[in-house]
Amino acid sequence: MADHSTVQYTEDNIKSLDWQEHIRLRPGMYIGKLGDGSSHDDGIYVLLKEVVDNSIDEYVMGHGKTIDIQIEHGKVSVRDYGRGIPLGKVIDCVSKINTGGKYDSRAFKKSVGLNGVGTKAVNALSSYFRVQSVRDGECKVAEFKEGVLIKDHKMAKSGEVNGTLIEYIADENIFKHFKYRSEYVENQLWNYAYLNAGLKLNYNGKILVSKNGLRDLLERKTDVENLLYPIIHLQGEDIEVAISHSTQYGEEYYSFVNGQNTTQGGTHLAAFREAIVKTLRDYYKKDFDSRDVQTSIVGAISLKVEEPVFESQTKTKLGSLNMSPDGITIRSFVVDFLKTNLDNYLHKNKEIADAILRKIQQSERERKEIADIKKIANQRAKKANIHNKKLRDCRNHLTDGRKTDDENKLATTIFITEGDSASGSITKARNVQSQAVFSLRGKPLNCYGMTKKVVYQNEELNLLQHALDIEDGIENLRYNRVVIATDADVDGMHIRLLLLTFFLQFFPDLVKAGHLFILDTPLFRVRDKQKTFYCYSEKEKQEAIGKLRGKAEITRFKGLGEISPNEFEDFIGENIRLEPVILGEKTKIEDLLSYYMGKNTPERQEFIIGNLKVELDHLTPAEEEVMDLTLAGEEVGAEAG
Repeated sequence: MADHSTVQYTEDNIKSLDWQEHIRLRPGMYIGKLGDGSSHDDGIYVLLKEVVDNSIDEYVMGHGKTIDIQIEHGKVSVRDYGRGIPLGKVIDCVSKINTGGKYDSRAFKKSVGLNGVGTKAVNALSSYFRVQSVRDGECKVAEFKEGVLIKDHKMAKSGEVNGTLIEYIADENIFKHFKYRSEYVENQLWNYAYLNAGLKLNYNGKILVSKNGLRDLLERKTDVENLLYPIIHLQGEDIEVAISHSTQYGEEYYSFVNGQNTTQGGTHLAAFREAIVKTLRDYYKKDFDSRDVQTSIVGAISLKVEEPVFESQTKTKLGSLNMSPDGITIRSFVVDFLKTNLDNYLHKNKEIADAILRKIQQSERERKEIADIKKIANQRAKKANIHNKKLRDCRNHLTDGRKTDDENKLATTIFITEGDSASGSITKARNVQSQAVFSLRGKPLNCYGMTKKVVYQNEELNLLQHALDIEDGIENLRYNRVVIATDADVDGMHIRLLLLTFFLQFFPDLVKAGHLFILDTPLFRVRDKQKTFYCYSEKEKQEAIGKLRGKAEITRFKGLGEISPNEFEDFIGENIRLEPVILGEKTKIEDLLSYYMGKNTPERQEFIIGNLKVELDHLTPAEEEVMDLTLAGEEVGAEAG
């Protein structure tokens, strides 16, 4: 143990940080994890949310019907047409902590942002930040760098329409190698549109607007053809819900509080799930198992709460118990609303009530059908986890509904690999605190078109779902990021497709919630005696050769096992490159799986050849054989192993 007895503790040890210094030193306290933009909850999207939230609050208060958002070359611009920040307080509102107009609960009773921190965090974490406010023919502009005022413009006359313009560039020293993914930005902005009917959002020239709120959300998020009955859309004071059942496995929920997308749920979502079960049990006068009621549900809830309490600054999980400081509980409010309104709806729409009953009964039959198989599989999984080394676990895990108290744990990751050499390299290089490794034995089963029974019958798939703890849904998911780590060759591409099929077939909610990723690893190492470059494409390889002065030594990594643990430490550490698996809003999972995993050799061949990062002219005989089998769809229809 280190001897600290000689360390001096004097007045010199006591330091006070400026507000921007503290935010930059501890950004996780304010915006959660940083990330590079590959995950929907990465910091750059939180910064965007903090700015747009203020514009939304203006709209909710009846000021301005349009918000212009532009993102180009890393620069973000958000212009609303509300009242504009009071000109004498423009600088204070973006640079003085705990300053804002939302402390007056009379004006912002059910506002999104309540703590006077949001825009200041954006300012402090930006290499450039500019604010402009226009009010009644006058304009005030201020510019900042890393939260420090660099130019205070004098008040000036202006012919522009009232409102606020925020422009900023996220600091690359904090958000390393980041890039905005349009799919995530659009999804974020669409949520604002659904929750604010009539609001027009102009994103890079594309207009986003909704007329029917949460009903529009479910129609856009799901494949309507797979819904078993028309969406039930109910609205009341301070509450709006939309519900249906689909043919897919799992549950899928979208929850909001005061316009904030609570991606980790909270008290309102728990109440919503409970209320659906309770109402349907009472309506049908049958004590259904809650799992049979909730299986395949797609639902959305939006609640307006006075002075909401969230479990973190990023406001992704509601902690409030009451609708207002002196009001009824959220649980009783939601349960009473559903008990009255959903019950009335079912009495008036018997066809839909019958469709729901058929779905519940079907789920009950399927659950009982696989009960014995599931029991044996669970025992086998427990035994396997004790006696073999398929899972090299990490010390941190997601807890309490996909959330940890320590923001650093939000990046918990499990790498799914194939073969001992690849898993061995990653295991030696990983961060044992936050990174786990699951090793597959051979190719996983092609489970396209099969029922969930096959998951319990197939040892590899069964052990994988137990390692992730998703047997009963993704609420108990043990890792924030599930990463498919396969070789960059034909065999690796095939394994990747088979794993994608497994998740899309049985756990689509895990994919839709943004937890599934593909690990991007270098194809080449190019070096001389002075420098080493790791290249992820042929183009990068040629550029690296051009940068070296001496004779280049080029190594082609054909498999993950060929990369040494010392090198891997960099590829899965701070410089990790992950490609998120993103489903388009209108993507039909059944059509997607049929296209890539059904008997359609030409389409699959075109996909694999077009996406492989290998030089096809240099395939080994073994690789050519694998490719022939893959393109011929050899595993389609394979029996459970």
